[in-house]
Amino acid sequence: MRWSASRTQEEIRRFLSIGAVQVAEVDLGEGGEAVLRPGPGSPPVTAGEVFVLVRREGVPAGTFLERVPEGADPRAVLSAAARRMLAGSAAPPGERAPAREVAPPYASVVVATRERAGQLARALDSLLAQDHPRFEIVVVDNAPVTDETKELVHRKYGERVRYVREPVPGLAVAHNAGLAVAGGEVVAFTDDDVIADPRWLTELTVPFAADPRLGCVTGLILPARLRTPAQVLLESHGGFAKGFTPATYDPAEPPREEPLFPFTAGRFGSGANMAFRTGVLREVGGFDPATGAGTPARGGDDLYGFVRVLAHGHRLHYTPRALVWHHHRETWADLETQAYGYGAGLTAYLTAILVNRPALLPAFLARLPRGLAHARALTAVRDAEGGGAAPGDHDSRSHPWPRRLSRLQRRGMLYGPVGYLRARQALRKTAARGRR
Repeated sequence: MRWSASRTQEEIRRFLSIGAVQVAEVDLGEGGEAVLRPGPGSPPVTAGEVFVLVRREGVPAGTFLERVPEGADPRAVLSAAARRMLAGSAAPPGERAPAREVAPPYASVVVATRERAGQLARALDSLLAQDHPRFEIVVVDNAPVTDETKELVHRKYGERVRYVREPVPGLAVAHNAGLAVAGGEVVAFTDDDVIADPRWLTELTVPFAADPRLGCVTGLILPARLRTPAQVLLESHGGFAKGFTPATYDPAEPPREEPLFPFTAGRFGSGANMAFRTGVLREVGGFDPATGAGTPARGGDDLYGFVRVLAHGHRLHYTPRALVWHHHRETWADLETQAYGYGAGLTAYLTAILVNRPALLPAFLARLPRGLAHARALTAVRDAEGGGAAPGDHDSRSHPWPRRLSRLQRRGMLYGPVGYLRARQALRKTAARGRR
């Protein structure tokens, strides 16, 4: 049945009716004492809906949504709800105790950016506050049109932050530029629109010291704010979070519950919170420069990196202990762009994998029937009439996912291979001009 413009308008009206949600965290200490803090950059919690991160002795343990009644004490209401959530539940194995007393390896943190100096400064401030004992920060200014980023880094951060200019547009190109100059044993990547938890880098890099077979580690991404309908809608459908249970993916022992392994790379993590053993990432050739935001491929650079590392026999570990707070897109137009880009990035990265590693084609074809079913599930309309919980329970959806966004994602998936090939062609032309 043809989807009418009036139905799209109805979806937009329902979308605009979504109310703002506060962001906070409750830390339950060893003695049961609870500490309530507003989310990063948020005002103190008041009456209304609140998205809450629960920490158990500082360690992220889960999220929930709770309404604070008018006149009630937010700390009392949210602390009681946090205790109920954790009642009778044990921490995931290996995640409750403080990080192992292993010295984290020397790390390089790469932040790619383009004309967003205000957001970048906020991210850099949080990175410079990390408790990691030894690390460097590299800012890659991707295809800049002004000197604003360069001036910010030199004026405010001086020698504490390295500045690299990369004239060729594309997130993967920028990440490769950062990888080329990284001096750390581990290279971590995050975005200019995040605020990193003070223990983020330590928690993200300690696993490398404990497991020599690890090639990649990813971490938890939660919303920094939920002020607009777009931000609330995205988070109510899972956002970027991968849950609170640690997981290790080993190519030598493919997970039984992942029949598409390793081609469902989106389950492993996201580019705003990932780290690689530097030598391993260089060994696999870094990221494909024809993928990522800023190219016709629209995305997929992080997924490409995950699969390349796994295909070379290295393990990938996800830890919810390594937390960054992400500033989600704010408008309906942003969500449309994001939905199309996700679809395009998914099939673009698969194309990139098969172009660069044709030996993986038989395994891919064997998984293709289930892969098509998985793709349909990704873009299916979720709970058309609502129900379940709102942000806080990442497996439930209270706000219907607009059909227009699902259609845009499917269109993006059809475009992805074309976008990737166009990006490769553009890079060849750029290289040819450089040789003249």
